[in-house]
Amino acid sequence: MSENPPNEEQLRAIEAIIFASEEPLTPRQIGEYLGQDCDIQAGLVTLAEHYQGRGVELVVAGGRWHFQTASDMAHMLRKEREAARKLSRAATETLAIIAYHEPVSRAEIESIRGVQTSKGTLDVLMETDWIRPAGRRETPGRPLLYATTKDFLTHFGLKTRRDLPGIADLRAAGLLDPVESAFDEAMGQQTDNEEQAQGDGDPARQSQIAHEAGEGEDISSPTDAPVNVPVQGDDDNKVAIVPKSP
Repeated sequence: MSENPPNEEQLRAIEAIIFASEEPLTPRQIGEYLGQDCDIQAGLVTLAEHYQGRGVELVVAGGRWHFQTASDMAHMLRKEREAARKLSRAATETLAIIAYHEPVSRAEIESIRGVQTSKGTLDVLMETDWIRPAGRRETPGRPLLYATTKDFLTHFGLKTRRDLPGIADLRAAGLLDPVESAFDEAMGQQTDNEEQAQGDGDPARQSQIAHEAGEGEDISSPTDAPVNVPVQGDDDNKVAIVPKSP
């Protein structure tokens, strides 16, 4: 394909081809439809700039071009775009694991989630065309691998997987705060428990705890004063003198 920039008529043809297509197209596929010698990529960039900021935009995802409604218009189309059903938590977690770790096997997904992943969960994701089989790993058993699709990128407005949010982005969005708060709380409880365990073996600490609890006598200061205790025997009034234990 030459470096000839497309003329106005060729730009209109590229625009019409993309609009009429049922799926996103690569520059090569557009060139096959167009059948003319021109720089398709340059034409796509020109059209994208033309549609920028309008109600409909020309965007690229995974190297494929398509028209989509501007993201700031989504609130007006929410009812029309409402999904018939929502993904379960298991499906959402599985999709996220595949997106960040692909290609990944079912066993690896289960290892990361810590629970078994049913085949039905994977089937649902494949029905939405967001994941696909991606070959088999060359290990014993040759497990099937899963990866995301171009439709996944398109649906979530991503050009490539590199656009997936990182830890800093998730924390800035407040999505990690509950997890971090729970972790900090758990660590604080663990520290309290460790201090309590150490106090159990420290007489000075035990004395402080008893004093704070209002028990009165300092258990760290034993006395040798004797105490009378009854002793079983022939004489009911017989007593023994024994030291008071600490």
